[in-house]
Parts: sequence; C-alpha cells; structure tokens
Amino acid sequence: MRQLLLDLPAEKPQTLASFVIGANAELLQLLQRLEQQVPVGLDERFVYLWGDAAAGKTHLLKALAASDTALYIPGDAAADAFNYRSSTTLYLIDDSHKLSPDAQIAAFALFNQVREQGGCLLAAGNVAPATLAVREDLRTRFGWGLIYQVHGLSDDEKIAALTHAAAARGLTLSPGVLPYLLNHFARDMRSLSAMLDALDEYSLETKRPITLPLLRELLQRND
Repeated sequence: MRQLLLDLPAEKPQTLASFVIGANAELLQLLQRLEQQVPVGLDERFVYLWGDAAAGKTHLLKALAASDTALYIPGDAAADAFNYRSSTTLYLIDDSHKLSPDAQIAAFALFNQVREQGGCLLAAGNVAPATLAVREDLRTRFGWGLIYQVHGLSDDEKIAALTHAAAARGLTLSPGVLPYLLNHFARDMRSLSAMLDALDEYSLETKRPITLPLLRELLQRND
C-alpha cells in the first residue's frame, strides 16, 4: 500500500494569515497587534486562550513564535524553559493543562517577572482558567488579563475554507467530495488540508479528476 499518500507533509510554517478566522475575528486583531509589537494596555499583556482540541490554539501560538523576540514553551517543557530573558518580549505557553508541578512553579514566577520587568505572555489550555487543573496561584495568574475561547470551525466553514484553498491552486472538486471527507476522515484543518494535497497528487498520478470515487479509492488504499 502507498501509505505515504496520507502522511502529513512536513509542517509548514504557521502564520496568522493562514489561520481560518471563523468566529475569532476580535482575537485575531489582538494577536496581529502583538505580532507587530504594537504597544498594548496592561490587561492585554496577558492573554489566555482556551478551546477544544484542533480549534487552532497551537497554530496561533506557533505563528507568533516566528518572531526573534518570542519564545514558544510547550506544556511538557522542563521548568528551566520558563526562565525570564531580557531579550524576549513575548512568552507563549502552550497546553497549560499539561504543566508538571515544577513547571507550574516556574510559570508562576515567569508571570510575576513579566509583569514587573516587561513583556507579554500568551498561554493556552483546554479549559477556561477557572477550571484549569493547576495550582491555585497559577490559575489566578492565567486569569490576570484577557481570556478568549478559540472557536473551532463549523462544517460549513471548513468546507468553505477547503473550497477556497482548492480554487486557489486550480483544483476542481466534484460535489460531495468535501462533505464525504468530513464524515470519513480526521476533522482538524491540518489533516484535511493534507488530504487535499494527497488528492491533488493522486489525481495527477492517475490522470483522473477529483471525484467522490477517487476520494473513496484513496481512503481505501490507505486503510
């Protein structure tokens, strides 16, 4: 079997421009200001994002991490990853619900240093700060500033985004391809976009248009 067809491609650089906005317009405006290092108010120096898996939280944090003065810290990082650095203006803590006890202590100290010495801190987790399973003092810090729920895309929004992406690369998709894909494949946008790449490749290889039978055949070849 040609399992390679459905392997996710090497991760492309994630940007704010490539994030499908959906119901997150206000949040995107704030993150664009942080990306451009536009001065923000005290409340805006601390931002917490929460939402379901695959809603796009990691995409947003990694997009901001492209700056030379930003630091991305995954939730499973060791405590020394949370050290304050004078050269860092934006700290990005992902998967806050995964922080170890030692990392929680270090993250608490980092919050205090950022507030006292300058910079911004953006964190993300799977639930709102009030119900986050971390020590109480850190939970309070996560709620210091602005809190946004990152809203995942509806099925219609995913179809619209994929249709736009297909049109941008000159692909013609037969009716029914995208609804079927949503119901029979992974539902996060990264996996769906990877499948669009695979469909394009398979269509060129077989010299056949992208139709529902072609999609079913591709999925079956990779079962």
